[in-house]
Amino acid sequence: MLGAYNDLLMIKHPTSQQFDVPLSKPVFRGHQHLRIALVGMPNSGKHTLFNAVAATSIQTGELAGTHQTYAECPVQIGFDEARLISLPSIQSLKNMPADDLVTLHYLLWGERSPLVSAHEQNAPPVPFASPDVIIQVMDATALERHLELTIELSQLGKPMVLALNMMDEARQKGVHINSQALSRQLGITMIPTVALMGHGISELFTAAANAVRKGEIPHPQPPSDYLVEALQPLNAALHDPELQRAFRVPYSFLLTQVAANDRYFIDELEQHFPERLPRLLQLRTDAERSLPRPLEEELHADRHHRAATLFETVSRLGPPVEGRAWRYWLDELFLHPRWGLLGSLAVFALVLFVVFEVSVYIDSITAARLIDAVAEWQPTGVIGVVARAVVDGLIGLVGIVVPYMIPLVLLLVWLEEAGIMQRIAFVVDRGFHRIGLHGGVALPFLLGLGCNVPAIAGAAAVASGRDRIVASLLITFVPCSARSAIILAIGGKYLGGLGVFGLFLLTMLVIALLGRLLTWRYPETGPGQVIDIPHYEMPALSALISTTWMRTRDILTIVTPLLVGGSIVLALLRHIGADDVINMVFTPITSWWLGLPIVLGVPILFGVLRKELSLLMIYQALGSFDIGLYLDWVQIVTLLIFLTFYIPCVSTFAVMLRTIGRREAFFSIALSIAVALLVSGVIRVGLEGVNWLLI
Repeated sequence: MLGAYNDLLMIKHPTSQQFDVPLSKPVFRGHQHLRIALVGMPNSGKHTLFNAVAATSIQTGELAGTHQTYAECPVQIGFDEARLISLPSIQSLKNMPADDLVTLHYLLWGERSPLVSAHEQNAPPVPFASPDVIIQVMDATALERHLELTIELSQLGKPMVLALNMMDEARQKGVHINSQALSRQLGITMIPTVALMGHGISELFTAAANAVRKGEIPHPQPPSDYLVEALQPLNAALHDPELQRAFRVPYSFLLTQVAANDRYFIDELEQHFPERLPRLLQLRTDAERSLPRPLEEELHADRHHRAATLFETVSRLGPPVEGRAWRYWLDELFLHPRWGLLGSLAVFALVLFVVFEVSVYIDSITAARLIDAVAEWQPTGVIGVVARAVVDGLIGLVGIVVPYMIPLVLLLVWLEEAGIMQRIAFVVDRGFHRIGLHGGVALPFLLGLGCNVPAIAGAAAVASGRDRIVASLLITFVPCSARSAIILAIGGKYLGGLGVFGLFLLTMLVIALLGRLLTWRYPETGPGQVIDIPHYEMPALSALISTTWMRTRDILTIVTPLLVGGSIVLALLRHIGADDVINMVFTPITSWWLGLPIVLGVPILFGVLRKELSLLMIYQALGSFDIGLYLDWVQIVTLLIFLTFYIPCVSTFAVMLRTIGRREAFFSIALSIAVALLVSGVIRVGLEGVNWLLI
């Protein structure tokens, strides 16, 4: 049914080289993807588990002829691709209500109805094939009750995996379960999970893919010996190829359904095999005469007894888990559904500390001193101008790499290796879905507060395809330290704290809105991510250094020539006296649209080299450090908004060329210019209206 790819696939690393990775056969991709059904009893955590791995866009629908809804989305499981279908909760497979019966129809047949349903006018329950594997989500605190459904599902003849959910609550209640022993008894892989915190989810979906790959079918779970003996004549009568062709279900399942007097199966037998039904019912009655209770009750009692025996065999009751270790409290900080965002905010605070304290200090003793050292060198000849431009470009490179790129990439790598980044990604995943992304890009967005260059590189490392492109485009609108410095320096002096807060709030709103709008350009939705929650580890220094070097070396080869080359071009333009020409060319933007002095055209252009240059050149162009003498508050707000959204810098463009390609990198430039012009121009008009009313 499912094909196989080669044992070796050529995989392209997000940042550089290609290498061969051995893969197990078959690999489920494309049209040969897996179909995974999530089933479970009410309040088992099935919905929580689905949301934990869901794609940014979920397809929902009603099971045909009912008001029961299902949800479906693509999910990436390593190199495997799957479609995950979350079905309505069910209690049992016997004598199901009409709405629940459609769920059983899907599990058995999908859109390919059996011959016995030929007379029915209803459409198939769902418009896709039946699942390749069933994941049953179980409440570990009420395991015995859920095992009854497991025994029934195991008769469907499909690969199964059990998610032993809410294990944290079970331990707190003193319920200790030997999941490996239970797996051996049932022949079903069982994975302990805590869906609310993401624990075990990666292992669960990997086990589901492997169950299909290996063709692992649950062990037969026949009723007790006395029932097997009583049902032997009925079993022999049902063991008929014609019945098998008509129903397309395992014989053992057909036997238990008929023995339990299941309404659906009895009705279908009456419709299609009226000549056989009386004898089958007679055999059922004969079996019932040898039992102390009605056969249906006896089957239910036996199933309950077997579930209870399994539970007693693999579990014990004891004291609740005591002496919670530091790992527990860290997970409470980073993964708890209610206050887990506190951990993310703590990491956000750490990023801000690195950006505005550590990186600024490193900048003051590296790039700033280099700038001071060459400040008096003002060459007049062409060769000297070019040489100074090369030095300025290299100093700019140092100013990006040493204070911002290296510390922030080191921080990103440390968070990854320590297992913290994955936890943050899990917690914020649902929030990032609102802008069409997954939580895996959360930290690159935070790193963008320091420098967009390592942030985009980080996004390339954790995302691929459409998510990588959209994340990179949005990161360019995150105010890096240079743009934040301009906002704080000018806005803090002339607009006050409330004005600065409003500018940063505006960037958040623009990013959120752009995330929604970019879905029109990139309508395809990426698959859901199965985020692995690894154990906490203290990263080794050698691993930190080697990974940081791997993440930054390719970026340097692209950034350096563009930064130096751009510096030379701009320096030559100034040397030949092109300032007035540049200002004149920019007049429609600076004066007509933004309402700014014409002399600010050059600072705007030179800002693409490095944003700090814009601030310095604004002072030079106006001839004063007190720009309030030349710009009113509306012009200051307009200028800051434009500089915030305008092309970040040539270094950001360089890394985008490497990570998302030329076409999308140039689209990023066009997008940033359009947003900067639109937002600043519209807000300028609005503020001038307010200013007019105030006057």
